[in-house]
Amino acid sequence: MTSTRPFTILVVCTGNICRSPLAEQLLSARLLGSATSFVVTSAGTMAQDGAPMDDLAAEQSRRHGGVPDGHEATYLTEKLVENADLVLTASREHRSAVVRLSPRATRRTFTLRQFARLADSLGLAELETAGDTAEVIRLVAGQRGMIPPATDPDAEDVVDPYRRSVEVHERAAADVDGAVNSIVTALRAPDRRLSDAGGRADA
Repeated sequence: MTSTRPFTILVVCTGNICRSPLAEQLLSARLLGSATSFVVTSAGTMAQDGAPMDDLAAEQSRRHGGVPDGHEATYLTEKLVENADLVLTASREHRSAVVRLSPRATRRTFTLRQFARLADSLGLAELETAGDTAEVIRLVAGQRGMIPPATDPDAEDVVDPYRRSVEVHERAAADVDGAVNSIVTALRAPDRRLSDAGGRADA
C-alpha cells in the first residue's frame, strides 16, 4: 500500500552548489507526477547557507531537464539526515560524513552511483515486487552484501567539478544523469506495478 506521507530524499555533496543540487533538480523533475509523493532536498557538508548554485553546474542542470533557479545552499545537519527516508551522496566521503552525523542512517545512505548500481543489479521485475518505496530501499540495501563492490572504488563517486573546466562539469553531470535514471526507475517501480494491476483489472 502506497504511503500518503511524502517520501523524502536528501542529496549531499560538499558545498551544495554543484553536484547535490544538480542531482536534486534532476530527481525532482523525473519523479514529478509519480503516484508516490516525493520531496527532494539537498545539503552540503561544508555549505555556506544561502550560496547560489555554481553557474556551470546550473547550466548542466538545465541541459538535463532540471530547474536550478533560486537554489540556495544548505548546511548539512543531523536533523536533515534523520528526516530523510533516503540519503544519496556525491561520494563515499560524503556518505561517511552522513553516517557520522547519524549512525542510524547507515542502511538508507548510499552514493548516487552505488544506489544506481545496486538497483540495476536487481532488475525491474524484482523491484516491482516491492509494496512501497521504503521496501525498494530495503531491497537495494540488501544487495550490498550480495554483489561484489565496484572494481574501481572511484566508480562509486561523482567527480567534483567545482572551479574546474566545462569538460569536468559535463562528466560530472553525465554521471549524475545516468545514476538518476536508474534511481528513478527503481523508486517508481511500486507505482508501475500498481498501475499495471489497475490496467489489468479494467481490461
